[in-house]
Amino acid sequence: MTSEYPILEFDPATTAVIEPGVFSDPLRSHDVPEHCVICFFPEVIAHIIDTHQPKLIKNLRSEIGPHPVYDLSADGKRFAFFHPGVGAPLSVALLEEVIAIGCTKFIACGGAGVLDPAIAVGHLLIPQSAVRDEGTSYHYLPPSREVAANADGIAAIEAALQANQIDYVLGKTWTTDAIYRETREKITRRRAEGCLTVEMETASFFACAEFRGVTFGQILYGGDDVSGTDWDHRHWDKQTSTRERLFWLAADACLRL
Repeated sequence: MTSEYPILEFDPATTAVIEPGVFSDPLRSHDVPEHCVICFFPEVIAHIIDTHQPKLIKNLRSEIGPHPVYDLSADGKRFAFFHPGVGAPLSVALLEEVIAIGCTKFIACGGAGVLDPAIAVGHLLIPQSAVRDEGTSYHYLPPSREVAANADGIAAIEAALQANQIDYVLGKTWTTDAIYRETREKITRRRAEGCLTVEMETASFFACAEFRGVTFGQILYGGDDVSGTDWDHRHWDKQTSTRERLFWLAADACLRL
């Protein structure tokens, strides 16, 4: 297992000194939905809480405060939802804890920077694989350049989008830990290997889900543009209607699993 680079020293042990269930095990005896939507949009979650009054399942916690997990119904079917924070380490830690309370089928929805200017703001993308340019995934799977998405997750998302007559793109995403180190050379390299988007969590989500044996898919929408000489923000985070609709599409996809 020893390597010149510690990040490559993958340990396949199935248990660790601190297991996520240490914070969540008591809930396993409760009625927790198996389906769960992971939503990166705080204003959407706030609106859904205000208009639907979902039941609080549990407040997960980190040093930045509580991370509530809610129970909601759509078309008579229940699903959980929560905000995972930002960045792979926190997002995967919270995913681990939600798996520990009993959720096993996940669809995440979020935004991503685009590496191709032809991808419009708000256009939807389904990652089929992710380049592992972050750290968290290397603690869940042996080293490799990419990690693949779960086929069932992709199929459920495609079914939901097609049922709603929404255009989308299938492709590869680039997951990085360092938003201020997306250099021109790296962007050129990632584009050459087929990446359409860049974000901070997908590779780690895919790796954790594979390690834990749960089903996971992700929908991204085109956000800011990093493909040109200058960064174009494109007001990507102001796409209110896109973001809320994406939550319900993710719920639709999730409940198809």
